[in-house]
Amino acid sequence: MRVIAKSTLKKFWEKPAYNDAKGSIESWYEEAVKANWQTPQEVKAQYGNASICSNNRVVFNIGGNKYRLVVEIQYQAGIVWVKFIGTHTQYDKINVGDVNEY
Repeated sequence: MRVIAKSTLKKFWEKPAYNDAKGSIESWYEEAVKANWQTPQEVKAQYGNASICSNNRVVFNIGGNKYRLVVEIQYQAGIVWVKFIGTHTQYDKINVGDVNEY
């Protein structure tokens, strides 16, 4: 999959408050770019705790469930767009279906 954009993820983990997320985000990124997800079920098979949402959105738990990553996946195009990354508190304030912070 093509992940857009790693720079968004990097900006997040470079913030001092979130630098503990770097390893987990990098691991997710490496797995995502190697993946060839064709359906939400394939994402769920690889990440059992991922939440499949409306508008082709998927929520991943990052860093032992400390952070939430929201992406939009265009399965046929093989593209994963990063839409949001943040803490659970920040995540609770967004609408997963239409968030587009990045």
